[in-house]
Amino acid sequence: MNYAEVEAFLFSSLPMFQRIGAAAYKADLTNTLAFCAHLNQPQHKFPSIHLAGTNGKGSVSHTLASVFMSAGYKTGLFTSPHLISYTERIKINGQEIEQEAVVEFVLQNKAFIEEQKPSFFEMTAAMAFWYFARQQVDIAIVETGMGGRLDSTNVLSPLLSVITNIGLDHTEFLGPDLPRIAGEKAGIIKPNTPVLIGLRQPETQAVFEEKSKVQQAPLFFADELLHWSAATPSIWGWDLKAAPLKMNLPCTELHFPLGGWYQKENAATAFAALQVFAHTYPDWKLDAKAVEAGFQNMVKHTGLRGRWEILGQNPLVIADTAHNPPGWKAAMEQLSHSAAGKPICMVFGVVQGKDVESMLNMLPPHTQLYLTCPDLPRGLPVAELLKKIPDSIPILLKAKSVDEAYWAAVNQAGPNGVVYVGGSTFVVADLMKKIFS
Repeated sequence: MNYAEVEAFLFSSLPMFQRIGAAAYKADLTNTLAFCAHLNQPQHKFPSIHLAGTNGKGSVSHTLASVFMSAGYKTGLFTSPHLISYTERIKINGQEIEQEAVVEFVLQNKAFIEEQKPSFFEMTAAMAFWYFARQQVDIAIVETGMGGRLDSTNVLSPLLSVITNIGLDHTEFLGPDLPRIAGEKAGIIKPNTPVLIGLRQPETQAVFEEKSKVQQAPLFFADELLHWSAATPSIWGWDLKAAPLKMNLPCTELHFPLGGWYQKENAATAFAALQVFAHTYPDWKLDAKAVEAGFQNMVKHTGLRGRWEILGQNPLVIADTAHNPPGWKAAMEQLSHSAAGKPICMVFGVVQGKDVESMLNMLPPHTQLYLTCPDLPRGLPVAELLKKIPDSIPILLKAKSVDEAYWAAVNQAGPNGVVYVGGSTFVVADLMKKIFS
């Protein structure tokens, strides 16, 4: 089998949540534990930092990876979903796993895969652990796929656990309210292992305190470790000055190259996590120089895309992967500010199961929709999407593809206009694949 055949096997033979939804979700660790045993427990052969959370875990994961790279460590990074290529999910020092390694892994384990029938994510997590162990990384930054307690990545024994924040997303799997979702995310808290919570929330704080007490895990909240004494945003990122309140990993000024307003919180979470790590494990060489370089060069080091990404300026083109209520609300507030009263040409599509009505209620004034459907089985067809849109919102195009909708929006916006592409991670993914790869 060549790589194209292996990729087709992975996408078609294994249940894949991003393509088919709930049918791919495995609510236990049986397959992952069996796969790791089959591979001789690779997840225990490298140090790791484990991240969960509703929003921000991708940005924080990439930031932590960039800092460890800047400090000279061989750094693995496991994230999901991918935007353009499957190999984006598994990286070492910013380089995607080689296609030859993917082929080798699948061929070596094909009989086991066909017998055990793991989900797409279970198989990919096992591949990441195998690859990181074989490449002898110094540390791996590992992001959960969904939840935490039953996530396939939760077979790690990390040096640090990080939970960014809690919001209402995947409620059919994780629970209908914030405390129950927090309980699932808190499943990554390990015995005697420090845990950093990025956002203190009244509805969830007690959940984390109780779980940490049971696990005898030192618990930290980002807001007790630092605040930003100065924070200046632009479309090109944040200029930040940290005022550490405890632990005092010294830094002068930080530039964070992600311009989303919500990234201020993610930058704080990453910096606080580094403070906890440096304090707990002083033998690791993390200093102000590595932190500052890691923040500033995060996108360059890791290739992160789709987070309030500016793709053009004439017109202003913004692509953002916000897709759940808290993330979408923050994105729409910033979009309204960025548009400054100009009409917004929005390329908009969603996957099935999203609360489209709530999303539409948050649209900035003067938004014109260019409807499309992301190219995957779970995408909500335009005909179904139309039924959810009130007559008061102008629809300028019902497009057959994201790229058709995009070019129409750009032409309508003109050089002084604003184009926003989003509604789903997979709308942004389609745009990247077709036009900005």
